[in-house]
Amino acid sequence: MYGQSSPTPHSKILYLLTLGIISAIGLGSCTPSQTEPRRSTSPPNQTTPATNAELKIVTATLPITNFTKAVAGNQAEVTYLLPTNISPHEYQAKPEDARTLAQANVLVKNGLGMEEYLDRLIANANNPNLTVIDTSKDIEIIANEQTDTHNHSEEKSAENSELHEHEGEFNPHIWLDPQRAIQQVENIRDGLIAANPQGKETYTANAAAYINKLKALDGEIAIALKPYADKTFVTYHDFATYFAQRYNLKAEFLVGVPEENPSPLDVKRVIDTTKKSDLKTLLTEPQVAGNPFEALAKDLNIQVSNFDPMETSKPDGIEPDYYFTIMRQNLKNLQTAFGSNSTQSHLPSWFPTTPSIFQLNTPTLSLTTNE
Repeated sequence: MYGQSSPTPHSKILYLLTLGIISAIGLGSCTPSQTEPRRSTSPPNQTTPATNAELKIVTATLPITNFTKAVAGNQAEVTYLLPTNISPHEYQAKPEDARTLAQANVLVKNGLGMEEYLDRLIANANNPNLTVIDTSKDIEIIANEQTDTHNHSEEKSAENSELHEHEGEFNPHIWLDPQRAIQQVENIRDGLIAANPQGKETYTANAAAYINKLKALDGEIAIALKPYADKTFVTYHDFATYFAQRYNLKAEFLVGVPEENPSPLDVKRVIDTTKKSDLKTLLTEPQVAGNPFEALAKDLNIQVSNFDPMETSKPDGIEPDYYFTIMRQNLKNLQTAFGSNSTQSHLPSWFPTTPSIFQLNTPTLSLTTNE
């Protein structure tokens, strides 16, 4: 026909190639990007360790830090609020502490007035999601008036009387009894599980392992101190009441808290008690950076050693095993103090060389007797 010609083989090939290119371009424009499905289908990071690692825990006393770190393990970030060399009795909260609590999920405290600054700090943090674990919950406690056998009220100024009430109605040093420490660990475990149920298995296992160590320690101390049942040691600061009760000892004290200065009448009482009861050893607290009773110890020919209530420490004092190290050292020192054959005096290196017993610079001591 006119105007019509058959396509050549060459033109057919060109046509087919062109059609294929156009189809490929069209399909490419409709096919989704290969990177998009990877983003949308990639599972989010919801593993238990990652979630638990976000849990921020703040503690406010050293032994409670030991217990909390043991229970939490590596599943949480545990921050001790105080410098390790400052006692909770002396600590003054800072603005950055409120910021720390504002960013925390959990606050673990000893309770019983040990951290009296915390109430205002919690209010300033304005963190409605903060879980507060009081480790003293449901623990049998000892009222301060049950242990105050010396009736200082007639001898102290009004200021010192207020200091005597610093710790409130009940003695807060419950961690010095390992059996009560077990209850504190259980309270921490339960509180962390409530705050982060995903960590239940870890918290339960860690608490059980630590409690077994506490039981072993308790049995060790009980056996070691059994020969000294009913013997007396007199502390300056009334921190040893729970320890004494647990192990059938008698604990007395001169002042309620370390900040309270002893009067000359207090010193006279120490001298009279020492002579009357044939006391052999003064047990000082390492937290005090000076002790005017060194001269008294030398004059009365008695020993000096330590009983550490763990209110301060070196930086490694926040680690879980620190509690066991110090408690065993306390046991060793107390055994030496009760022994009648030892005559060596162990004076801490920080004792002043020529103190006067009336240069009263917040001393802390305890005396042991072979009654």
